[in-house]
Amino acid sequence: MTHPSAELQTTIFRTLTSDAALTALLGGPKVFDRRPERANFPYLTLGRTAVVDWSTGTEDGAEHILTLHVWAAGGGKAETYEIMDRVSTRLQDATLPLDGHRLVNLQLQFAEARQEPDSPAYHGIMRFRAVTEPLA
Repeated sequence: MTHPSAELQTTIFRTLTSDAALTALLGGPKVFDRRPERANFPYLTLGRTAVVDWSTGTEDGAEHILTLHVWAAGGGKAETYEIMDRVSTRLQDATLPLDGHRLVNLQLQFAEARQEPDSPAYHGIMRFRAVTEPLA
């Protein structure tokens, strides 16, 4: 059985890359596992994931804190917000398939858009909280 965080990242990647509206906003299927050296703006990267044991006395579970990064330049902060809104619409409370686990919930906890210092790039940061439990 695959670790639930790996499964969660895989299903989030598939969900975002299969979304036609997000692909249009990004100008192509520009969702990456890490920040590419030479990608044209805008694009989205999957960032840091932290996992905490969320088990109870009777059930196993895990809490995942996932960070997504939106990078934009030409359209500025408005473009960044538009992409962030689409990502949030697609992931908030989504029922995503996991292999060997069940996604209990997926919630946006934090979002910020800012211009990077000494750069024309805008950086959107989105933090999601997910809870998973193993299937019986």
